[in-house]
Amino acid sequence: MLNIGAVVVYLEDNNMIRRKWYYQSKCTLASVTSSAKLLESNDQSYVHHVGDTPLIYRNIGQHLRVAAQQFANNEAMISCHDAKRLTYAEVLDKVDRLAASFYQLGLKRNDRIAIWTPNSATYYLTTLAAARAGMISVGINPAFQLPELQYALNKVGAKALVATEGFRSRNYYTMLKQLIPELEGSSKANLKSAEVPSLRSVIMDTVGHSLEGTITLQDLYLLAADEETSQIETLQSSIAPDSGACLLLTSGTTGKPKAALLSHYALVNNGVHAAYRTKLDSEPRRLCVQVPLFHVFGKVFGTMAALQSGSTMVFPGEGFNVRESLEAVAKHKCSLIYGTPTMYVDLLKEYVKSNIKQPTIDIAMIGAAACSPQLVDDIQSVLGVKQVLVGYGMTELSGASFMSDRGDPSEVVYDTVGRLMDHCEAKVVDGEGNTVPFGTPGELWIRGYGTMLGYWDDDLKTKEIITGNRWLRTGDQFVLRPDGYGAVVGRMKEVIIRGGENVFPKEIEDILNAHPKIIEAHCIGVPDERMGEEICAYVRLKEPAEENFIHLDDINHFCREKIAHYKVPKILRIVEQFPKTTSGKIQKFKLLEMYLNKDRK
Repeated sequence: MLNIGAVVVYLEDNNMIRRKWYYQSKCTLASVTSSAKLLESNDQSYVHHVGDTPLIYRNIGQHLRVAAQQFANNEAMISCHDAKRLTYAEVLDKVDRLAASFYQLGLKRNDRIAIWTPNSATYYLTTLAAARAGMISVGINPAFQLPELQYALNKVGAKALVATEGFRSRNYYTMLKQLIPELEGSSKANLKSAEVPSLRSVIMDTVGHSLEGTITLQDLYLLAADEETSQIETLQSSIAPDSGACLLLTSGTTGKPKAALLSHYALVNNGVHAAYRTKLDSEPRRLCVQVPLFHVFGKVFGTMAALQSGSTMVFPGEGFNVRESLEAVAKHKCSLIYGTPTMYVDLLKEYVKSNIKQPTIDIAMIGAAACSPQLVDDIQSVLGVKQVLVGYGMTELSGASFMSDRGDPSEVVYDTVGRLMDHCEAKVVDGEGNTVPFGTPGELWIRGYGTMLGYWDDDLKTKEIITGNRWLRTGDQFVLRPDGYGAVVGRMKEVIIRGGENVFPKEIEDILNAHPKIIEAHCIGVPDERMGEEICAYVRLKEPAEENFIHLDDINHFCREKIAHYKVPKILRIVEQFPKTTSGKIQKFKLLEMYLNKDRK
C-alpha cells in the first residue's frame, strides 16, 4: 500500500474560502512506484472503492430476523405522536402477523401494497411486513392530493392501500370516497374501483371504529392464525435478495414522479454501510428521524441502518415540526439526527429562541440536498453537535453513493459530499460520455449494487438513465478527486447560461448563505432578452423583512470580491418560505413559476 500523504488540489476559487482540498489516499501499488507516477497514469475521473466489509446476500426479511435475534430487547422504534414503542422482538412478531394476514386478504407474491401514512409505527411495520411476505411496498407521500394519489396507485397497479385516517387537516377517508365512491357498500377484500382498477383492499389505521368498505389495521392482524403466521419464516428462503422490495416515487421536483424499484440486496447493503459511517456499529443509538420514511433517506439511514445496529428510531411527529424535533431529542436523548439542509435551517432558528435544553448530540447527518459551509458551521457552533456528516445519493441508487467517512477532518464536510461508498464505482464524463480528468466538472455516473432494478412500467425512462453496461446517469454536475471524494457543482438542468457563461447556482448560494441577514438562499436562471438568462436570488431572512430588510445593492457588495461579476445576482426576491417537496428538496421550477407569474401581472 502506498500512502500519498497530504496532497493539495487547487480549483478555480474566485476568491472563495475553503477551496483548498487536503486529502490522504491509499492506493494499491501495481506497476507504479511513486505517487507522481500513480496520479499521472490514472488521471481520468474514475474511482472504484472496494471496501473492507463484504456485501451481504440477504433479503430484508432475513435481515429483520437477524436483528430480532441479536437485539431482541432493544427498542426498535419510538413514535412520539401516537405514543407507541416496540422492541425488535415485538416488531418481528407484529410484522409476521401482518405479512400472513396480507395473504388472507388474497394478496400474492410481488403484489404492490401502497402505504399512505406519515412516519409512524404503521408505516414502519407495513413496509417490513410487505418485504417478509415477498410483496412490494409503495411509499406514498402523505401530502399527495387526490390526482397525485390516483396517479401513483395506477402507476404501480396497487392491490392494497394502507392509510391512516387523516394527516394534519385532511381526512383521508373522505378523500378516498371521492376517488373511490365504490367504497360505500363494497366488501372489505373485493373492492372494484373504476378509477383505480387494480385496487382490491383498503386498510385504515383507525382506533375503536371501522369505516365502510375498509378493514381496520387491528382487524387485519387477526386474520391469520398462528400456524399461518409461522409459515412466513419458512417463506424467506424463497425470496431472492435480488428481487424488488419497494417502489419509491421520485420527488417530483420536475414533472410527474417515476416509481423506482429497489431490491432487497441494495437496501440491506446500503443500510449496512450507512450504519458503519455513522458509527452505529460502535453502539446502538437513538436516532431522531426527521426525514420521511417514504423517502430513500429515511428508508436506508432510518429503517435499514437501525436494523443493522440495533438502534432506536425516534419519530418526533407526523410531519416535520421543529418544536417537536427539539422536544423529541431532549426527551429521548437522541445522539444522532437526520435531516435535510432546510430542516436544519429551521431547527437552528427555533433552537435559538426556545428554552429546550438539548443533550450532547454526537452526529448530525445532512442529506437529500446540497449543504452550505455556513450551515455546517452553525450546526456545530449553535447546536453543539460534535460532528457533521454529509452525503449524496438518489432514490435510483437505493440511498447514499457518497458520504463522509470515519475520521474525516471537518474540511471534508465544507467542500465535498464525502467519499464514494464501499463496493461502488464512480466516474465523471463530458457531454459525449467521455471520462474527464480529475478536478474537471462533468456529469456523475455511478455503477454498483445500489442501482435500481428500473422504473416501474417505464422501460424508455429506465434506458434513458441506465446505460447498457449498468452505469446510472445522475444528471448532477460533479467534481471527482483521486481519493474518492467528490463535490456537487449543481444539477445539469439547473445550470444558468448567462451570456454564454455557465453559472452553477450552488456556488452563489454558498456565498449568500454566509450573509449575516440571510438564513437560506436559492438561485435560478430567469429569461432575459439580452443575456439569454439572468441570475435571480430568492432569499429567506433571519428576521422579518421589515426589521431586517436587504437590498440588491447589499447583495452586490457582499458578493463583489468573492465571485466573478457575471455570477453576482442581478435580481433579488425575498420570501418567507420556499416551495419544497415533503422530503425537503427545493422545487426550483416553482420559483421560476413564481417569478414569471409576478412579472406578468
